[in-house]
Amino acid sequence: MANEMEELIGFLSAPSPQVQKVAVDIVRDLTGSEDGLQSLASYSKTVLPSLCRLLGEKKEVSEAATQALVNLSQNSDLASKMIEIGIIKDTMDILYKQGCEITGLLVMLLVNLTQLDSGVESLLQLGDDKVQGLNVMKLVRSFCTSSNEKKDDPFGHVGSILVNISKNKEGRSLLLDSKRGLLKQIIRQFDSTSILRKKGVSGTIRNCCFEADNQIQNLLLISEFLWPALLLPVAGNKVYNEQDTSKMPLELGSALSIEREPVTDTEIRVQALEAIYLIILQGAGRRAFWSVNGPRILQLGYEEEEDPKVMRAYEQIGSLLVEGNDTEEGSMQTSA
Repeated sequence: MANEMEELIGFLSAPSPQVQKVAVDIVRDLTGSEDGLQSLASYSKTVLPSLCRLLGEKKEVSEAATQALVNLSQNSDLASKMIEIGIIKDTMDILYKQGCEITGLLVMLLVNLTQLDSGVESLLQLGDDKVQGLNVMKLVRSFCTSSNEKKDDPFGHVGSILVNISKNKEGRSLLLDSKRGLLKQIIRQFDSTSILRKKGVSGTIRNCCFEADNQIQNLLLISEFLWPALLLPVAGNKVYNEQDTSKMPLELGSALSIEREPVTDTEIRVQALEAIYLIILQGAGRRAFWSVNGPRILQLGYEEEEDPKVMRAYEQIGSLLVEGNDTEEGSMQTSA
């Protein structure tokens, strides 16, 4: 005889929408507590497929089912089981189905699932040459074309998915592929007013720069967008004089010659500096950095910096530039 939990899970597949709704609401509420999560985890073989099947139902059912899956996917073992039963494909299919009303929740589910390597590999569609990278291209397009000015920004968390993807070597290769131009599109979102989007962009750039040793030319191909995204957050708050800005490309010099909103988020500033460091480890990257007057920008930014963690990141770059001073034009001062 079935116990209460088995009966509850069975009702998720009931033919009556009203019964489904009551059952999925109860399951969703159970996922809000640790005891409830543990109870449901014991029935993962039945509850996960049942919830997945409800993703395509009407909003009153699909919303609660997705909320339950988002909560359950915070457990790495359960997330792994979801990936095994093909939930990422189902999620992408529903996300891009006309009239989708649970976009934000589906994106959050993908954020959790791509915390795992298997989730990233599934989203990248590795092993299927015909469609490989298509999911990511769709997400990047949505990230870059959706509005973030409203309070509700359903695709804002795609930035976190991109950070997860860029931790994977195949993911970095896809984002850096010059023919697809994905990283160039992503970087332009750094102008967003959303701190969530900015963090997604800066983390993705930083991770992609770990490929600088063999992808430096592809990175420099988008330098028009890359340098402002990396240098403006760490340039300090002062208005730069004409002598300094005249040695910079127009888009960078123009931004630094006027008053601007400072980037106060420590994580973004550290990630920008780490990305710069990875780029200038390469000779071509170092020459490009000098060509935009990068050392001067970091010198002035360092003078205003007060956060010890960020200061250490500045100093790491300064040490590298000083070491390479025999072949470059000068060195960056790392003392205020």
